[in-house]
Amino acid sequence: MQAIKEKIQDMNDMRKAKAEAKAEEKAEKELAKARTNIAHEVRLAKEAEAAMHMHANKPATENATMEAANHPSYSAS
Repeated sequence: MQAIKEKIQDMNDMRKAKAEAKAEEKAEKELAKARTNIAHEVRLAKEAEAAMHMHANKPATENATMEAANHPSYSAS
C-alpha cells in the first residue's frame, strides 16, 4: 500500500514539475516575441526618422521643382 502511495506522489510531483517547466517556457517565448516586436518598431521608427531627416534637408529649389512637376497647370510659364 505504501508503494502505491509513493508512486502516486511521484506522479503528482512529476506532473507539477512538467507544468512549471511548460509555464516557464511559455513565459520565455512571450518575452522573446515582445523583444522581436520592440525591435521591429524601433527599426520602423528609425526608418521614418531618416526619411523625415532627408526630406527636411532637401534644398528649397528641389522641393519647388518637385511641386511644379506635380502641378503642371500651376507652374510659371
